[in-house]
Amino acid sequence: MDFLRFFLKRIIVAIPLLIGISIVSFAIIQAVPGDFVDTWIANTSAQTGKSYDELLPQAQAMRERLGLDQPIAIQYLDWLKNIVFAGDFGMSFEQNRPVTEVIGTRLPRTLLLAIITVVASQVIGVLLGIYAATNQYKLGDSIATLIAFMGIVIPKFVISLVILYFLAIVWHSPYIGAVNSAKFILQDHWDLAKFWDFLKHVWPVLLVSIWAGQAYTTRMMRGNLLDVLNMQYIETARAKGLSRRKVLMKHAVPNALHPVIMNLGTRFDYMIKGEIEIAIVLGMPTVGPLILSSVGDRDMYVVAAIFMMVAVLLVLGNLFADLMLALLDPRVRRATVSRN
Repeated sequence: MDFLRFFLKRIIVAIPLLIGISIVSFAIIQAVPGDFVDTWIANTSAQTGKSYDELLPQAQAMRERLGLDQPIAIQYLDWLKNIVFAGDFGMSFEQNRPVTEVIGTRLPRTLLLAIITVVASQVIGVLLGIYAATNQYKLGDSIATLIAFMGIVIPKFVISLVILYFLAIVWHSPYIGAVNSAKFILQDHWDLAKFWDFLKHVWPVLLVSIWAGQAYTTRMMRGNLLDVLNMQYIETARAKGLSRRKVLMKHAVPNALHPVIMNLGTRFDYMIKGEIEIAIVLGMPTVGPLILSSVGDRDMYVVAAIFMMVAVLLVLGNLFADLMLALLDPRVRRATVSRN
């Protein structure tokens, strides 16, 4: 009951945070000069040769129909009200259909890639960190450190461009710019053949994201574990005759994992943004290219909805990290119960 109370309290505290994020997101989008109608005028004028004055009456009618003639505060309140009471994120100006439909075809792919990346990168990072710490200054430690530093310092888009060059120019791969082959697009259910085809298309995204994601975790786990191994209670455990493996896995690693788990909430958001960056370079039909095109078209409701969904995932990721930490460490559970 106490733990449930803590969980509900965290959810309630997250509500004003999400509202604040929605305000900032909406304000940033509106701060960009012009709106969708201005972009429409520029594109239509370039395509048809009509002047601004000729397009102005139609543009004014369009602005009124889309509600862009209202003050920013009124636009925001109407948008927020529709989200809260109807689950309606508005209409996409460019595609003329609900934002949920526009995002709904791409967001699940982004989330699937992000979840796979988070799990794989954290597992690999923790294992590499343990190996590096227990083989300090040896060849294995140097290799793990090199891999981690390369993942940190080399931008993800640079690696993506290199992979894109080999896929398109050297190997002439047919698995570019899609998440499935044509024969699997209309297949609703997933089977082994479709999943294998999915991996053939998205492996570059997973490779770059996992490499970049494990780097920070490896460095953090290595440093934490080295600090823990030098603590007094570890020396006491060794003096009692416990085996090296038992001291490491039962006493050292669980305590070294605390900062890693605390950082897990932010890693999910990092993986989503990393996937977005890589998908833009590789042209994958996920959220990344959609954000880029929507910003260019000033399709503000699509961009705002994506920002809000990423913010919700960040809040949920931090909540998940807190719960994992409480399950790992009895001291955290006792502190949680005493505070509530």
